[in-house]
Amino acid sequence: MSLTKLNSRAGAGVSRRGFVGLLGAGAASVGIGSVGVSPAAAAGGATSAALPPASSPEFWKAVERLFVLDDKVLFMNVGTVGSPPREVLDTLDRVHREVAVKATSSYSDFADVRAVAAQGYGCDPDEVVITHNTSDGMSKILAGLALKEGDEILTTNHEHSGGNVPIALARDRHGVVIKRVALPVGNGQRAEDYVELFRRAITPRTKVLMFSAPTYKTGTMLPVAMLAKLAQDHGLISVVDGAHIPGMMAYDFHELGVDFLAGSAAKWQCGPGGTGVLYIRNKVLPRYNPNPLPEFWPVVSSSYPAEGGVPPRTSGATASYDIAAMLQSVGNSSLAIMSGVRNVCEIWDRIGRDRIQERVLQLSAYTKDLIAERWGVGSLYSPKDDPRLVCGLTSLAPFRDPRDVHDAAKTAKLVARLKDEYGIVIRTSDFPVVGSARPHQAVRISTHLFHQEEDVERVVEALWRLSGDMS
Repeated sequence: MSLTKLNSRAGAGVSRRGFVGLLGAGAASVGIGSVGVSPAAAAGGATSAALPPASSPEFWKAVERLFVLDDKVLFMNVGTVGSPPREVLDTLDRVHREVAVKATSSYSDFADVRAVAAQGYGCDPDEVVITHNTSDGMSKILAGLALKEGDEILTTNHEHSGGNVPIALARDRHGVVIKRVALPVGNGQRAEDYVELFRRAITPRTKVLMFSAPTYKTGTMLPVAMLAKLAQDHGLISVVDGAHIPGMMAYDFHELGVDFLAGSAAKWQCGPGGTGVLYIRNKVLPRYNPNPLPEFWPVVSSSYPAEGGVPPRTSGATASYDIAAMLQSVGNSSLAIMSGVRNVCEIWDRIGRDRIQERVLQLSAYTKDLIAERWGVGSLYSPKDDPRLVCGLTSLAPFRDPRDVHDAAKTAKLVARLKDEYGIVIRTSDFPVVGSARPHQAVRISTHLFHQEEDVERVVEALWRLSGDMS
């Protein structure tokens, strides 16, 4: 059974509804003509429209050739930033030039771009906003909720500043109370354990359940659908910092059952820099989330009506208005950037989002197996054995002396030497660990669709050698 199917059946996250778009290379760009054949295609280079069959042993090598990453450097830090495919770079360059030549403006809600993205993410166009990044999306969500003094936001102690800052603003501005669940780390947990931790922390004042999936610090994929169901059962609003979900996991946002999810389009989705994805549930979903829509205000918009307001949010399966269009309309926007987002979503759908997720998880599982063989499974901060908790991020304690888990300088030096001496880019991570008075220091590896099995072996072997040399 594939890891994708295991994830779906287990309820941690759910695969999309089988949509694998076959949008051709001539799909229209935003408002100014069509996306023509790229210079790479004209020169005989690799394009997503000319990939070999997925069953071919050369398929993932061909996918790798879609990207322009420096072949002298092994880049395994996709969790920080991705790399757009060559076709997307061609689109950005061409559309930027067309806009400059024609002095074209774009006061648009980009309905066509949002429609392509929505098909890939398993939701509707009126629920998708292309934002600047995850932090932008999280800020829009938290600022738009109708929270008041004494309301509780229940979250975790492993959150990113993209979520921590907007809830701190809600605390200081409105008197909202922030409560945090202390997350366990490593391979000893099951999905149910995390759900139970949140369940115990809910009080009558809790209004919002906010969490990262996966956590960027350890790569633990908190069970989104199970936590969304917990929120539904208690009448809570669910907010997910899903920075790493778009482009990595083939989740159907409707099936997840969440109210809000903010993600990046420039990390695993490999879209243009400065782009994100914001999902806002805009209708009642009897099968997945029968709860009424939470009160929400589109606080960043240039198309909110100056008089008369908007209709009440729907109580059924049909949206009362396009709330995503209202949030998307923020004055003159970049046609090139939006064309690039559309283009990269088309490429992902040609390759197959389920296929990408399975590849990412296979490489991640291989990484964790090799680490467990060398350092022992206890060195992993990321889950390994419960398929509902895994993703493409792997965090580990790289040194053999347990005392070194608190040595930030030594960990940073290891990462620097890995780049300088082996040409491999990863990153450090630090986080609180239950029972430890000081944060633990770790290194984090990202495995993505442009990586191969030999890349995994290379990074693990280099880390093993360096950790021995530095012990």
